[in-house]
Amino acid sequence: MSQKNEIKILALSLLLTIGIVGGGFWLFTNNSGVKISNTAIPNQEPGNNTSLQDRISFGEKSLTPGEISPVKKQGLQAIAAKSYDQAIANFTAALKLNRNDPEALIFLNNARIGSSRSYTIVASVPLGTDPNASLEILRGIAQAQNEINTSGGIKGVRLRVGIANDDDNPEIAKQIASNLVSNSEVLGVVGPNTSDSTLAAGTIYNSGQLVAISPTSTSVKISNFSRYIFRTVPSDFMAARSLANYMVKTLQKKNAVIFFNSQSNYSQSLKSEFVSSVSLEGGQVSSEFDLSKADFSAAKSVEQATKQGTEVLMLAANTETLDKALQVIQINQKKLTLLAGDDVYTAKTLEIGREQAAGMVVAVPWHIDSDPKSDFPQKSRQLWGADVSWRSALSYDATIALIKSLERNPTRSGVQEALASSDFSANGASGTIRFLPSGDRNAPVQLVKIVPGSRSRTGYDFEPVR
Repeated sequence: MSQKNEIKILALSLLLTIGIVGGGFWLFTNNSGVKISNTAIPNQEPGNNTSLQDRISFGEKSLTPGEISPVKKQGLQAIAAKSYDQAIANFTAALKLNRNDPEALIFLNNARIGSSRSYTIVASVPLGTDPNASLEILRGIAQAQNEINTSGGIKGVRLRVGIANDDDNPEIAKQIASNLVSNSEVLGVVGPNTSDSTLAAGTIYNSGQLVAISPTSTSVKISNFSRYIFRTVPSDFMAARSLANYMVKTLQKKNAVIFFNSQSNYSQSLKSEFVSSVSLEGGQVSSEFDLSKADFSAAKSVEQATKQGTEVLMLAANTETLDKALQVIQINQKKLTLLAGDDVYTAKTLEIGREQAAGMVVAVPWHIDSDPKSDFPQKSRQLWGADVSWRSALSYDATIALIKSLERNPTRSGVQEALASSDFSANGASGTIRFLPSGDRNAPVQLVKIVPGSRSRTGYDFEPVR
């Protein structure tokens, strides 16, 4: 491909991005299960200077970037002043203005508890650097908290939820873990989000004997990492195996190249597992392209792949390298088959990729239309007024797992023993929740394909591969 054509395509991608962000547009889904938000939330640089005290809240301050409605602000002030009846009224009013604000629902349920006895868990999410993924995770946690508290609590004791902003920064995640370990009231953690932060903070949770369940960390390094680290999301081994099988058996294609980020544990893990899985299926990965390199060129990489007789481009991008993966999609012009890992499952991929991304197959842990027997999709639609993503479903499952373990024994050691027990099970959004001795969840992944559709309001949707 000529340099002139590459510049044209990349310029088009940039203009699309500017148009979406600058115009204040953000996807409000009715049925896509990709994102739910009323306003654009920009990515922010990690606020490493933020004090640890300002990173954790049970309702006295908001950690969500962007404008806060006056009535929500009043609710925060009321909780800080321990005026719980006023806080309940304020957060109820705030949710009428924005029903899909999970932070407001969590703080409303905390206000309802007031100074009464409760069991406490904390969500560790990157609100400062990846607010949209964080809100997806918080929706699952908020829904589980709301359901258990409105139904009488855990044997009569309601669940209090704190929120911690770790910025997806391993060092900050470790500091938050140390803080939570030292707070004897905290009986469990949902998170962190990325594999890098989970591995870093996991050493602290292990030494402090505090259970953390990540709904989104997929690196194979997390398997058998600690007796106190669990996850409700399948590992990269499962995703890679499904994609490799689909490539070789269904698509009848044998030669792939892979795009990854050498600076990401998740991306490295998915890359390595995919290479191994393709080889076992009788195919090969002929080249690897590091998206994190300063001199990375989408055009040169795709051109090299084409000259090698490549049939498939596998995108093992993480959040930080998604824009470069989208450049690859644009440059490819649908000539080579596209496969991808779950970090590519975002509204941005639909918005920017559009026609050039149509047909791409992505491995995700869950899709809202994958199990017609589940009542979770209907309940989540009633609560949020739109569909939720796999991140919400898997964080719901992590919270449900903690709730069920607290029912057995509401102590830190009791939570760990319950989750590790061979007879532990709970009904979650994505089916039965059970954990292997490795801390992994024994669950399959769902392959979805980008197809033309109207549900996401981008003209394209993710739909299950049947």
